[in-house]
Amino acid sequence: MNDKIRNVAIIAHVDHGKTTLVDALLKCSGTFRDNQVVQTCVMDSNPLEHERGITILAKTTGVNYNGYKINIVDTPGHADFSGEVERIMNMVDGVCLLVDAFDGPMPQTRFVLKQAISYHLKTVVVINKVDRPGADPERVLNEILELFIDLGADDEQLEFPVVYTSALNMTSSLSKDVDSQKPGMDVLFNAIIDTIPAPFADESKSTQFQPSLLDYNRYVGRIGIGRVDRGSLRLGQEYTCVRLDNTTVKFKIAKLFTFHGLDRIEADVVHAGDICGFAGLSDVMVGETICDNSNIDPLPPLRIDEPTMKMTFAANTSPFAGKEGKLLTAQKISDRLYEESQKDVSLRFEKQATDESFVVTGRGELHLSVLIETMRREGFEMQVSKPTVIIKNIDGVEYEPFEDLQIDVPDEFAGNVMQLVGSRSAETINMTSENGQTRLVYIIPSRGLISFMNAFMTLTKGYGIINHSFREFRPRINKSIGQRSNGVLVATDSGVSTAYALKYTEERGVMFIGPGVNIYEGMIVGENKYDRDIAVNVTKTKSLGNQRSANKDTTVVLKSPRRMSLEDCLDYINNDELVEITPKSIRMRKKILNTEERKKYEAHHPEEYI
Repeated sequence: MNDKIRNVAIIAHVDHGKTTLVDALLKCSGTFRDNQVVQTCVMDSNPLEHERGITILAKTTGVNYNGYKINIVDTPGHADFSGEVERIMNMVDGVCLLVDAFDGPMPQTRFVLKQAISYHLKTVVVINKVDRPGADPERVLNEILELFIDLGADDEQLEFPVVYTSALNMTSSLSKDVDSQKPGMDVLFNAIIDTIPAPFADESKSTQFQPSLLDYNRYVGRIGIGRVDRGSLRLGQEYTCVRLDNTTVKFKIAKLFTFHGLDRIEADVVHAGDICGFAGLSDVMVGETICDNSNIDPLPPLRIDEPTMKMTFAANTSPFAGKEGKLLTAQKISDRLYEESQKDVSLRFEKQATDESFVVTGRGELHLSVLIETMRREGFEMQVSKPTVIIKNIDGVEYEPFEDLQIDVPDEFAGNVMQLVGSRSAETINMTSENGQTRLVYIIPSRGLISFMNAFMTLTKGYGIINHSFREFRPRINKSIGQRSNGVLVATDSGVSTAYALKYTEERGVMFIGPGVNIYEGMIVGENKYDRDIAVNVTKTKSLGNQRSANKDTTVVLKSPRRMSLEDCLDYINNDELVEITPKSIRMRKKILNTEERKKYEAHHPEEYI
């Protein structure tokens, strides 16, 4: 038993302040120099994590406090990255359950707490943002207690300490009174040390180490991160890796390091109970076991969440291909997908036999859109298909993924939202109304959430809040769900869009482009009012005669076009459409660009558009 080590994960619903709390713990423990400039959310190293305010991949850090080494794992809160949270439970001895003092427990709070309870981990409850207007820590604590009971926590697990914090202001207290908040995180540090047990790890026995997380470095290859369950790991020593299929392979540890603050500290030896990372086995996988050569004793394999969503990635084939990006070929895309799959075990890809495209599978739309946005910024050009759910065939029966869905909307929008969700085969579980807000809880097929966000935000005028998390696979509902109801306006000519042409085209619906935009045939330029596609010419110019018009030319006043983000486009397109992605542009297009060819194909293959 290593009494001076504590291994703890910070778990919570998205946006409840996990990464900000880790910031506070790092700063209040004296990990940084007094003159060191440190940004906020330091653990979010990816630029996309900062921009979106979310944690995408779990990060490990460590602090020293009063002679204790506290290893802290900052976990993602979004449902698409929940697989990371499950695996982390295997490498810690306790958790800090973080809950917003205003929102209370949310869908992902239930998921992460359920995992912690199933692993019989000790819990420190942290009620954060106590200084937020409208915060009600007492109500939130009662809701947390109800959640523990609802999830089947035993008497010992119900005896949890509660710490009240404002992570942003770096204050903490044992009292829910906001005026009792004290500078620093000493109260939380002491609660972690007193509540969470030291790792039960015997260094005198043979080595056992199981990677729970992966990282990737182009110089040393794949890196396995986890806790040394038994014995020790030594740099340069040979070990045996027991694969998931029970085969074995011998290798030498080339790099070994522990975590402190934002740094990886190279080590010659890591003892039982500590969290570390190693390199030396290029294809090490989550759930495999590293053992001494003389004693092959594998640990039970870890469960890795199956992907639920798939998309097709391919090299860009539009008329504008190669004009804005540097990485254009299918081989470059393949290499990049391979690199990503080395550190993200929930991501898989497979080359199509028929063409130069790849079927990429992941945990959800956000999971895949984050990868696409990252590649776009690196200079890739590509085209991607509409996300579709993965259908499993079990004993001749088709199964599809279902999700728990929680919606919070002002009362005035509740009826319309219920109608929208009901049209997507959702099953109502609960409905409550309080203080002008209605909370709706459903179980819905995952494909019912594809292209849902746009309609939902429009319907609720931006006031709606939606949360969802994967529940289970159920028999497939034999019904078309999630297809866009409106048709689109498709360009018939290549050229530059003109105000003159757009003036007449916008009468047909909503435009996605303004004047002066480069257009090609087959590009989607707007949304039709009705449920069919219309071919339009947005490059037409006014014919000039040799006489002046009796009426003076007037300035054309156009409506502002609808701006579409990457997620908006992925949500919006139908099965016969693609999103073209370059470092500078995101365009929607038809798979078949030529207008005449497209009409012939649609006439002969109507089943593909249902």
